[in-house]
Amino acid sequence: MAITVVSGTGTEIGKTVATAALAAVALAAGRTVAVLKPAQTGIAPGEPGDAAEAARLAGPVTTAELARYPEPLAPETAARRAGLPPVRPPDVAEAAEKLAAGHDLVLVEGAGGLLVRYDGEGATLADAARLLGAPVLVVAGAGLGTLNATALTAEALRARGLVCAGVLVGSWPAGPGLAERCNLADLPAAAGAPLLGAVPHGAGALPPAEFRARAGHWLAPALGGTWDAAEFTARHRPAH
Repeated sequence: MAITVVSGTGTEIGKTVATAALAAVALAAGRTVAVLKPAQTGIAPGEPGDAAEAARLAGPVTTAELARYPEPLAPETAARRAGLPPVRPPDVAEAAEKLAAGHDLVLVEGAGGLLVRYDGEGATLADAARLLGAPVLVVAGAGLGTLNATALTAEALRARGLVCAGVLVGSWPAGPGLAERCNLADLPAAAGAPLLGAVPHGAGALPPAEFRARAGHWLAPALGGTWDAAEFTARHRPAH
């Protein structure tokens, strides 16, 4: 998977930290990595965005943004309100392919969920993924509501002929409740794709060296790590 699109089931779901974990594991394996953030919203000029945060945690990756909009809104809305040009799927595909020519892995991190609008014609991250022929890794929540959001995202991917690479829990709580424990077993069925990891809540606050050392323990072998979905699910299975 030279290019992988990282999308979420919603906003504030853990995409950036998950992207950083993917990058850290790839770097540890000796691969060269680029992180592309097509549209960065809610960040002022000069402030570090999501791609920079992924690099801070993961290590020496190439970072790229195509556009930055000041208000924390959907990309199309933020671009329109700022009077700035939108980002379009062909722009994303072209940038990702250029990065792929010089890197072993390109991670394209979306904004919010899969079908958030990027331009006035209703183009989405899914359209960029289709142009690239790239698989989409879905970062999902752990608690109530995640099964529906994950199922809807997976259905949208299938309707567009896109491959769901799997589901990654973006923020696994230190003290999971009944819903979180049950969801581990139910997420693969909701997605029609395997569960490929669980990033602990607060992982983004770890010192970068510790983050890099631990990242492989949060990701399944398909993503370059050692995390075991069956073992993790069994360990957290409710007693009754």
